[in-house]
Amino acid sequence: MKKNSLSIIGFGRFGKVLYRLFKGDFKITLYDADRSVFTGINLASGDRFSFNLKDVYSSETIFYAVPIEAFEKTVASHRKYFQGQLLIDVLSVKRHPAEVFKKYLKGTGSRAILTHPMFGPDSSKNGFKGLAIAINRFTAAAKEYRFWKNYFRRKGLKTVEMKPEEHDKMAADSQGVTHFVGRLLQAFKLKPTKIDTLGAKKLYEVMEQTCHDSWQLFSNLQNYNPYTKRMRLRLGAAYDKVYQQLLPGRVSKNYLIYGIQGGVGSFNEEAILSYLKRRGIGKYKIKYLYTSPKVLADLHKGNIDFGLFAIHNSVGGIVEESIEALAKHKIKIVEEFAIPIRHFLMKKRGVDFKEIKAIMAHPQVFRQCVSTLKEKYPSLAQLSGKGDLIDTAQAARALAQGKLPINTAILGPRRLAELYDFEIIEGDLEDDKINNTSFLLVKR
Repeated sequence: MKKNSLSIIGFGRFGKVLYRLFKGDFKITLYDADRSVFTGINLASGDRFSFNLKDVYSSETIFYAVPIEAFEKTVASHRKYFQGQLLIDVLSVKRHPAEVFKKYLKGTGSRAILTHPMFGPDSSKNGFKGLAIAINRFTAAAKEYRFWKNYFRRKGLKTVEMKPEEHDKMAADSQGVTHFVGRLLQAFKLKPTKIDTLGAKKLYEVMEQTCHDSWQLFSNLQNYNPYTKRMRLRLGAAYDKVYQQLLPGRVSKNYLIYGIQGGVGSFNEEAILSYLKRRGIGKYKIKYLYTSPKVLADLHKGNIDFGLFAIHNSVGGIVEESIEALAKHKIKIVEEFAIPIRHFLMKKRGVDFKEIKAIMAHPQVFRQCVSTLKEKYPSLAQLSGKGDLIDTAQAARALAQGKLPINTAILGPRRLAELYDFEIIEGDLEDDKINNTSFLLVKR
């Protein structure tokens, strides 16, 4: 092996930083599988590019500046060249390279030092003085470890000795959270304004600096450190806690506000009224939100105190709209209860039944009446509205207001016929006369 020599494997953004750090102090060999990265690079006297790995490993010391996800594959494929060299990684995680070196260095005579330079191309552009580097002797000889520790100090770096696990725990709550917040701000589309405070400017700097790095580096930082997942969960919990603290304990001091999935005359209205009566709640206001997503969104925003929506029917099964909405929100279940459901087919007065072409209702209603409708009304199309009109009560209101074709019938609660003076064609069309729907009452 050549004395006073080192090789840098990987010449991406950080490989170039290493070359800037070492240039002039060693005879340096640069290697990267992508030859185009060397275009326009001016080498110091005695330094060179090489695309021959045997030649690359003729140096005393090898630095790996490869992506975290490529590190094990690189070490494994290069193992045949290990002949007593000192191997040093610069990955942003430390347990992973420790495990890789332990796995592949056996019987090679090579040793390893673990390092994590706590800086990058942007933070070191004005020099290295005062910047930190985490370092661990790992399997290196005391003499060579001492050499590199002293070398980094002479270059102005602050060496911080720590074990791999200690590093990863600390990095998750430092570098990990910084990069995660930077990406959050990018997704938030943070932009500078004419009235930015110093704090706002610092946030923008964090976003700019962290997002200069590749998504690959960010993803590797988050996925190869075993403690970053816990950090993200803690950060999410902290967000939820602060967000909830900003919401009022209750929207109004005078009454409770209940947001429900249906409109006036819906089964949801029937369900909430039965709950309020059973609980003896007198001061309340019902907010008709028509769909489960709107109920849960209003609850999340702090516009209502409680939300109510149908979750399951004994015949029709789960209410998909509600299940999909629940997957997007964190809520607490106050109570689950069921009420019996009866379905009535109705039309506008003065419209001959022979003119009726379609039945309109929530998809769940049709599931509860499949056999009956097939037997008694096979020629009528079955329609469900879009948006708020998916709610049967809203569809009934639209029919009464002339916003739907008059040859449309409504299948839903008897209460709708009373509200809009509809004529009932037939009642109890549910397939199973024991037809119960379960509702969830939820809060933040």
